Amino acid sequence: MNIGILREVKPQEHRVGMIPASAGELVKQGHRVVIEKGAGANSSYLDKEYQLAGVEVLPTAEAVFEEAQLIVKVKEPQPFEVQMLGPEHTLFTYLHLAADKSLTETLTATGCTAIAYETLEVGGRLPLLEPMSELAGRMAAIFGSYHLANHRGGRGILLGGVPGVAPGRVMVIGGGTAGVNAARVATGIGADVTIVEVDVERMRFLDITLQEAHTLYSTEANIASLLPRIDLIIGAVLIPGAAAPKLMTREMLRQMAPGSVFVDIAIDQGGCSETSRPTSHDNPTYFEEEVLHYCVTNMPGAYSRTATQALNNVTTRWISLLANSDLQTACRNRPELLSGINCTGGKLTCAPVGEAHSLSTVSPAEVLELH
Repeated sequence: MNIGILREVKPQEHRVGMIPASAGELVKQGHRVVIEKGAGANSSYLDKEYQLAGVEVLPTAEAVFEEAQLIVKVKEPQPFEVQMLGPEHTLFTYLHLAADKSLTETLTATGCTAIAYETLEVGGRLPLLEPMSELAGRMAAIFGSYHLANHRGGRGILLGGVPGVAPGRVMVIGGGTAGVNAARVATGIGADVTIVEVDVERMRFLDITLQEAHTLYSTEANIASLLPRIDLIIGAVLIPGAAAPKLMTREMLRQMAPGSVFVDIAIDQGGCSETSRPTSHDNPTYFEEEVLHYCVTNMPGAYSRTATQALNNVTTRWISLLANSDLQTACRNRPELLSGINCTGGKLTCAPVGEAHSLSTVSPAEVLELH
């Protein structure tokens, strides 16, 4: 199979879909791998490293689309990339379609097969999302702490405090992978951390593994009771494939002290506050209700080499699966792959995305005629 790696063009997105070693393994398996010139440069992977691994460097994205059947990316395709997709292509990347109805409709209309890292579920887990959730969670505590500084617009709170001065208070909404990693770093800094969670068994797990953090059952009343004393909120809520629930209202934010900070990791899926809107690394923050919001949609892109390596650790085996057989056979061998297919054959095949946009969906197994 011909496999293509594109240079990411989303603003401040520095990751790349495959590292030279992973691409080289596919070449050894007998596949042809092509990459757009300079695609890995921002992750410190040079074209010559790919060439040494047997990868062909092509001058443009258009050339990659013309040559490749399987397209490997990191972030959702931008409008000009969607225009180059067709029924002959399988796209493997993060999509986050529940946050973008226009992309959902245009991508489906191309007839391509689009497989989303973030909806591929194995044994109740999202293995292709977890590494980026780990990274985003850790970043959220670091970036949130930084933006509490006066010169960034924050209220001048050092999360770890100092002897004789109480530490800052952090609320993490959601105790999943991102939330756990945010809490780990925040407690490591020395902050007073509360994790808000709805799953009682998960809270028991968190109570045992993160003994320096508190847990609180997630209700609007419980969250509201803490808000006047919270310096940093980290939104880490996830419903696989679906739009994030709006757990924070504008009225709730008004209860926070001016200059408090809200980092919304869930912004890829639309955000977990009604005041959240997407930002970029170039212009990452804005104020709503005197609370500083950090809502960058591709947070791990800031640490591109680490993020790319972590992503490749979990995607390479699935890329190999897609490359070594047709889609129907791949799905028969690994039925979990069906959960990642968001659209194929001109049909939207991810129910949570359909629900988010009031669009009809069909089962991917039905479209692929898997009986």
